Amino acid sequence: MASPKTSTAAYSGKTPAAAEAPPVAIAPARPSKLPFARRVVEAIARRFRWLAARLDRRLAPLAARSGFLASLYYAFFSKALWREHRAVLAGRMRYEIDTANPRETSTMLRRNTHRLEKGILSRPRRDVFALDYIGETVDAYQRALKSAGQCGDGGCSQDELKWAHDVLNRYFEITAKHPKVDPLRKRFRALTDPVAEIQGTFVPYQRDLSRAPSVSYDDLFELARRRRSVRWFLQKPVPRETIDRAIIVAGQSPSACNRQPFQFRVFDDPELVPKVAELPLGTRGFSQNFPAIVVVIGRLRSYFSERDRHLIYIDASLAVMGFVYAAESQGLSTCCINWPDIDEREQKIAEMLKLEPDERAIMFIAVGYPDPEGLVAYSGKKPLPVLRRYNFE
Repeated sequence: MASPKTSTAAYSGKTPAAAEAPPVAIAPARPSKLPFARRVVEAIARRFRWLAARLDRRLAPLAARSGFLASLYYAFFSKALWREHRAVLAGRMRYEIDTANPRETSTMLRRNTHRLEKGILSRPRRDVFALDYIGETVDAYQRALKSAGQCGDGGCSQDELKWAHDVLNRYFEITAKHPKVDPLRKRFRALTDPVAEIQGTFVPYQRDLSRAPSVSYDDLFELARRRRSVRWFLQKPVPRETIDRAIIVAGQSPSACNRQPFQFRVFDDPELVPKVAELPLGTRGFSQNFPAIVVVIGRLRSYFSERDRHLIYIDASLAVMGFVYAAESQGLSTCCINWPDIDEREQKIAEMLKLEPDERAIMFIAVGYPDPEGLVAYSGKKPLPVLRRYNFE
């Protein structure tokens, strides 16, 4: 009968000599120091985050008691607002630069021209008004004329110059004699009119209210109900003229002092669209089928003071609603996509879109022809009694 060793050798397929050879000692593998070090670092980081969260729960209620304490909190304990602080300051600096040397537009000229219009249409109208800013308005108009040939593709907006010229001309026509106004009136009238060939007069006017609007309330309500956030589109290109027509409607939206501090940056290149669509949150699983995507950018260079820093969000959002309704009326559908203020993503969008320090992303809008087989969310809306409150009800 074979010995156990022989039987084992036969079973294992090894020769007896090989089976009886002493096992080779193999040194145990030295554990890598990296995983252990990483675990230590992660443990310390978790502990730090836990302590920071506990500290924040104690500090935040205290900091919320005053603006000074809140400023200290965001200066030393949170950097969540650092990018916005920098953007506001960069906007102020760019405002000064653009005021001295207008490029695409003169924000000061637009603002003050609108202010003059409000004085012209006032009831009752004062004989003399705008004394505190008429001088800087004439200066801004003169600078805009000087730089007109250097701006953009052949000059600043001719409509903007025409509007400023006509409003200033009307102002000096109706304003009584005044030692501060008279020399400015003489100086303005000595300037040549570079846009005399443009027909019409761009000044306050009476609307024709004899005809009812061509769009009824029921039509508008039906359009509002038809507009849904669409996430599934037909894979066909969107004509640029259709998007441009929607942006033209958006441009008619109200804007504080008519400064329009926003741009619609349209991406319709099939290679670029998915890259841009990945920037915001909440698009995973359907962003790959966007035919086009629009990034709405706010420009803080439109303001001389921090007091107006929120207007980029207000004015841009007003314009977006005009855009999405105009798109819907042309057979397109849209999906407005939130932009989160997260530092990592802010850096990515700044690099990809080559944003300047004062430019802030407001939102994204997916655009395309809707897939008739695609579902849309029901999105039940709040009832009127919840949305509306009169006086102090």
